[in-house]
Amino acid sequence: MTLNTPLPSYLYSFKYDYHHTELCKLESRQIFNKEEDDKVLFSNIKVDPTVSPFIKNRFDIILSADNYDELLENVRNQNIHAEGFNADYLSLEGDSTDFKERRKKQNDIGHCIEGEPNFDKPTITYAICHHKNVWYFGVLIKHNPDWHKHKKKPRSFSNSISMTIAKTLVSLASKGNKNSQLLDGCCGVGTVMLEACCSGFNIDGCDINWKACSHTRENLAYYDYTANVNCSDIKALVTQYDAVIIDLPYNLYSYSNDEITLNIIESAAKLSKRVVIVSILDIEAIIKKSGLHVSDFCTVAKKGKSKFVRNIWICEREQ
Repeated sequence: MTLNTPLPSYLYSFKYDYHHTELCKLESRQIFNKEEDDKVLFSNIKVDPTVSPFIKNRFDIILSADNYDELLENVRNQNIHAEGFNADYLSLEGDSTDFKERRKKQNDIGHCIEGEPNFDKPTITYAICHHKNVWYFGVLIKHNPDWHKHKKKPRSFSNSISMTIAKTLVSLASKGNKNSQLLDGCCGVGTVMLEACCSGFNIDGCDINWKACSHTRENLAYYDYTANVNCSDIKALVTQYDAVIIDLPYNLYSYSNDEITLNIIESAAKLSKRVVIVSILDIEAIIKKSGLHVSDFCTVAKKGKSKFVRNIWICEREQ
């Protein structure tokens, strides 16, 4: 029988490496107010999968049933007509359906829809999936992997954050809302700004180092992105932002100390009620001193045998 309980609007599937587990869960908490479970999450919050490095698909749920044949009948009763459609099978974590059976079910769904299919460039992709003994039918929105092209950016820095972390910082700061106005307060070579621009966010950059600003502008121009890059101390800025991202100097290739760190965070707190900070040290006391409080947190270890660990702090301004 068809489920009578209200359906969530969306099902999200995730993909991540083990060393990014906590980072993905942090992002999930910030965007959806709950953690993904076994790389699957149901939510009524609509998010473009491309804002996250971890969201593989968004499945817009139309129907559900606890019986496959009933699901097919319900799909037929929808009388869907779509020219240029495609039919797919979304394989979720824990689904043991083999390839041959998945293909058969794709064909079953395709035969329930009127119209000429287009497998290469579909106008819409309908799909089914099976999760915890329930069958779902809906529209499949896939992650766009275009951001991987940033691996070939002309300017890079050996100790820069990874593209995955950079992309996550943007989603954490914005909570997935593309209308957010963001600031990268220590932009370096623009790693965070590239990911923001690629996903369609509005972001400004700032760095006190003129060479870093020059490299950021060069990287942005290489991909035809347009964004403001301010060559100045962050404390000189006055524009208010929805969120500020701060990847703190690590005292490896640029000098820093607690006083500099406090000045940077205090300046960021004056520009936004929400600040996302990356550090390699425990700076919770400094964050509190700046007038911010930590609302969420995780650590990210560098892949491999390295013991280099980054701390990600989600901070809110004290009321």
